[in-house]
Amino acid sequence: MAPKQEKAAGKPDKAAAKEASKAAKSARRQASRERRKQIFEAFKMQRREDKRLIPWMLVAFLGTALVVFGLGLLLGLQWFFLPVGIAFGALAAVIVFGRRVQRTVYQRADGQPGAAGWALENIRGRWRVTNAVAGTTHLDAVHRVIGRPGIILVAEGAPHRVRGLIAQEKKRVARVVGSTPIYDFTVGNGEGEVPLKKLQRHLMKLPRNISVAQMDVLETRLAALASKGNAMPKGPMPQGARMRNMQRAIRRR
Repeated sequence: MAPKQEKAAGKPDKAAAKEASKAAKSARRQASRERRKQIFEAFKMQRREDKRLIPWMLVAFLGTALVVFGLGLLLGLQWFFLPVGIAFGALAAVIVFGRRVQRTVYQRADGQPGAAGWALENIRGRWRVTNAVAGTTHLDAVHRVIGRPGIILVAEGAPHRVRGLIAQEKKRVARVVGSTPIYDFTVGNGEGEVPLKKLQRHLMKLPRNISVAQMDVLETRLAALASKGNAMPKGPMPQGARMRNMQRAIRRR
C-alpha cells in the first residue's frame, strides 16, 4: 500500500510542475510578443520622422551581405557564405536602426529639464547614479555618479547658476572620499560643456582609478550626504524617455 500511496502523491507534483512549465512558456511568449510590438512601434515612429531610415538600413544590409558573399567567392564557398552574409546584413540593419532611434531620442531630450539625469540613469555598466543631489528652483541640478573613474558630478542648467552648485557639492563630497578623484562638468552645447548625446560616451572615456569594492565603500559614505531637501527638477521629462523601453527591447533582439 505504501508504494501506491507514494505514487499517488507524486502525480499532483508532476501535474503542478507541468502547469508551472506551461505558465513559464506562456509568459516568455507574451514577453517576446511585447518586445516585437515595441520594436515595430519604434520603427513606425522613427520612419515617420526619419526619411533616411529605410535607405540607410538597406545600405547596411546589402553592403554587409555583399562583402561576406564576396569573401565567399574568393574562398570558393560563396553559397555557404550567402546565408551568413544575409544574417550579418540583417544584424547591421538592426544596428543602424537602433543608432538612429537613439539619435532621435537625444535630439528630443536635449535642453529639457532632467535630460542629463535621464541619460545617466540609462548608462550601461557599473555606475551608481544619484540624481539631483543639489538643485535650484530654476530646475538646475547636479547629479552624482560613482564609477570606476571615481566621483563624477554632472550639472545641467544655466552655467552661471550651476557653477556654484558644483563647487558646493564638490566641497561636501571631498570631505569623505579622501584622495578619490572627483570629476565635474556641465551638460550643454556651449563652450567647455558636454553635449547630451555625448554624455555617456564622455563618462566611458574617463580613466579607471578605483575598484568595484572601493565604489561600494564610497557609496556607503556618500549615502549619509544625501540631501533631504533637494529633489529631481519638477519640469517635464524628456519626450524621448517614452522610447527608452523600445531601445532596451531593440538591444535584447
